[in-house]
Amino acid sequence: MYTLYSMQRSGNSYKVRLALAQLGLPHRLVEIDILRGESRTPEFLAKNPNGQVPLLEVAPGRFIAESNAILWYLAGGSPLAPEDRVDRAEAMQWMFFEQHSLEPNLGAAYFWLALVKGGRELQQHALEDWMEEGYRSLGVMENHLKHQRYFAAGRYTIADIALYAYTHLAHECDFDLATFPAIRAWLDRVAAEADHVPMQRQPAEIAVAE
Repeated sequence: MYTLYSMQRSGNSYKVRLALAQLGLPHRLVEIDILRGESRTPEFLAKNPNGQVPLLEVAPGRFIAESNAILWYLAGGSPLAPEDRVDRAEAMQWMFFEQHSLEPNLGAAYFWLALVKGGRELQQHALEDWMEEGYRSLGVMENHLKHQRYFAAGRYTIADIALYAYTHLAHECDFDLATFPAIRAWLDRVAAEADHVPMQRQPAEIAVAE
C-alpha cells in the first residue's frame, strides 16, 4: 500500500489524492502541516530533502516527490496517462505550464491569502504581479478550452488533474472567473468525472504526523 504524505488544504497534495481516488489505488494518508513546520523536521527531510508535500512512499524507504511526477508514476498504464507520444508530450506540456505559470501565481496567492493568517498584509507587494500573471495564465487556458474539452489527448487525463487543483480554488484568492466561461465549463466537467473527490473530503484512514 502506498503512503502519501499530504496536507489537506494543499492544491499540490490534492492532485495526488484525486488521482489515487480515481485510479482506485489503496493508500494511507499522513497529514503534514507545513504551516507548523512539519515538513522541515529532520525525520521528514530524511524522506524528502526539499521539505515539501506531497511525498509518496512507493516501497519501504523509496519516495517520489513533486506532485506532477507522482501523477505520472501513479497513472502509468491507465487512461489517465496518454501512451501516444504526441498525446503524452501534450500532457507534459500542460503540466509544465501548470508548474511554471499557474501554480507560482494562483498557488502562491491561494497559500498567502487563504492559508496564512495575515498573509495579505505580508505579501501586499507581490499581489499585483500574482494577479497579472495569474490572469494571463487563465487566458491561455481559456483560449485552449474554447476549442477543446480537455487539455490533452482529447480526453480527461492527469494534465486536467494538475491544472484543476489550483484553478478550482481561484475564487478563494481574489481571482474572478466570470469572464472565463470555457474554464468554468471545464471545471464542471472535471468535477463530474467518475470517482471525483472534493479537496476538503476527510478520508477514512488518515494519520497525523507526530
